Amino acid sequence: MTSQEGPKLSKMEFIKEGSHQLRGTIAEELQNDSDEFSGDSTQLLKHHGTYQQDDRDLRKAKNPDGTPKGKTFSCMIRTRVPGGKVTADQFLAELDLCDKYGDGTVRLTTRQGFQLHGVIKGNLKAAIKGINDTKLTTLAACGDVNRNVMACPAPYKNNAIFDSMQDMAYALAEHLRPKTTAHFDLWITDEEGNKTNEAEFQPVEEPIYGKTYLPRKFKIGIALPEDNCVDIYTQDIGLLGIVENDAIVGYNFYVGGGMGVTPSNKKTYPALGKPLGFVENDQVLAVAEAVVKVQRDLGNREDRKQARMKYLVDNLGIETFREKVEAHYGSTIAAPRDIEVTGMEDHMGWHEQGDGKLFLGVNIENGRIKDEGELRIKSGLRKILETYKFNARITAKQSVIFCDIDPALRNEIDQILTDHGMKKADELTLIRRFSMSCPALPMCGLSITESERVMPALITEFEEELARLGLENEKISVNTTGCPNGCARPYVPDIGLVGRAVGKYTLYLGGNSLGNRLAFIYDDMVPLAEITSRISPLLESFKEERQVGESFGDFCHRMGKEALQEKAGLAAK
Repeated sequence: MTSQEGPKLSKMEFIKEGSHQLRGTIAEELQNDSDEFSGDSTQLLKHHGTYQQDDRDLRKAKNPDGTPKGKTFSCMIRTRVPGGKVTADQFLAELDLCDKYGDGTVRLTTRQGFQLHGVIKGNLKAAIKGINDTKLTTLAACGDVNRNVMACPAPYKNNAIFDSMQDMAYALAEHLRPKTTAHFDLWITDEEGNKTNEAEFQPVEEPIYGKTYLPRKFKIGIALPEDNCVDIYTQDIGLLGIVENDAIVGYNFYVGGGMGVTPSNKKTYPALGKPLGFVENDQVLAVAEAVVKVQRDLGNREDRKQARMKYLVDNLGIETFREKVEAHYGSTIAAPRDIEVTGMEDHMGWHEQGDGKLFLGVNIENGRIKDEGELRIKSGLRKILETYKFNARITAKQSVIFCDIDPALRNEIDQILTDHGMKKADELTLIRRFSMSCPALPMCGLSITESERVMPALITEFEEELARLGLENEKISVNTTGCPNGCARPYVPDIGLVGRAVGKYTLYLGGNSLGNRLAFIYDDMVPLAEITSRISPLLESFKEERQVGESFGDFCHRMGKEALQEKAGLAAK
C-alpha cells in the first residue's frame, strides 16, 4: 500500500520503507562528530536495540557564561534474552560493559532482558559488538518487530515441561527474527569491515515482515496455568501450556493483549489477550507466524496510537481474526482447552532444582543493578558469578535466578548476599517482592513523572501501613510507570500507578497478581505524597470485610469503584 493507493501512512512507515532494511543513514552518522543521531535514525535504531535519550535532570544546566548547556545525549541499549536465560559469562559481560561504556548500572527489564544506560554515541558500536561477542544480541530488542520472547524462568531440571517452554521461547525468537543483514553490517564488523556499510545495498528476503516490518511493536510470552509469572494476557500472543502426562502437549493461544494508553485519546486502552485456540507443539511456530502476518497486513499503519494488534483483534472480532489467521496458516485451529490461570510465582529464595542441586532467586528491587552505599548489588552479583560461574535467569519481575547450586554452598552464598547488604527472600515483604516499576526519569523521554526513583520509599510506606493493620503477610502487587505506556504492566496488578502529571498519578485498583483481570481507575491526579493515605481506608475495609482467601485486588474488584470511594469518603468520580 502506498500513500496514493490508500489511506495516508504514518511517517514511520516511510522511514522504514526507505531505510534499506533498517540501515538508513546510521552508518554515516556513526562517523560524524555530532553527539546525537538524526530523527529518522533514532527511529531505526530501535530495531537494533537502542534508544537515544537525554538526561532530563541536566536539561536546565548552565554553561559558565550562564547559557543553557542543552540536552546531554546518550543511548540505552537493550539485549534480547529469550526466556531470560543467560550464562555467567554473558551476565558478567553486561556488568563489564556498563562500567566501560555506560553509567555503571545494568537494569533487568520487565521482559527478562538487560538494559545499559548512558552509552554515548561514540561508544555505541563497541558496546553492541561487545554484547554480540557473548552470543547475545540487541537485534529486535525494540522496534516494529517481535521483541524478546518471555517464558517462565524456573530452572527445574529433569522436567520436560520447563525445558520445553524455554526451548519454545528460543525457537519463536529465532523464527521471528528479522532477516536483514543491516545489524551485522552496522555493528558487528571490525574496522576494516566498515567498508561493508558503504557497499551498494543488496536486499535480502523478509518472508515474515516484508519491506516495512510490522505496524508497531509485538510481544510474546509463555507460561503455565499454575504460574503466569510472565503475564501472558498482556502480550500480543500469550501461550498457556497444556500439560498431560508430565509434558506440554500444546498451548492455548491468546491474542491481542497490550498495555499502552494515551489518556487524551479515548480510542486507546489496555487490553487482555483473547482466546484464539489450542495449538499442538509442532504447529506453534506456523500459527505464531500466521498471527504476525495478519497484523503485518491488516494492522493500522496510519495512526501509531492505534497500531498495536489489540485494536485489530477488537475491530475485526476474535472470530474474524481467527479466520484471517487460519487463511495464512492453511488449516483450522482447534478450540482452546478449558483451563484457567490459577497462580503466579516470583521464584525468589531457595528451591530444589530436581537434580539434587538448588536454584536461588535474588530480588533486585526495580531491576537496577548498582552499588550505592551499603547496598552493593553489582559487587555482590559479580562475586557470585565470578566465584561459582552459575548460569542465571532473568525474571519478569526484574530479578535474577542463579542455577545449578551445590547445596553445600548455600550458607556461603547467603553470606555473600548479607555482606553486600542484599536481603534474602524471606527477609522481604511480599509487597516488595511482587512490585515493580519502569525506569522513568531521568532518562526516558516519554516519562511524565518519577517511577523507579520513588518506588522503594513508596513501598516502605505501604509496608508500614500493612504492618499497622496486621496485613504485613499479604501478597499485594504494586506496578508503577512514569507514563501511560505501561512498560511495568500497571493495568493488571492489585494496585497500579500511572504517571499523569509531574508528581501525580492515576490510581488503578482491582487487578490481581495472576494478571488475568484489568484494573479500573479509582482516582486520578493523586499526588505521590497522598497515595498511601488514599489507599489506607480501603486496606482497613479489606481487613474487616474480606471473604475467605480473598486478595486485596479481588476485594476491590468485588466492591467496585463507587463502593470503595464511599468507604474512603470520596465523592464518586
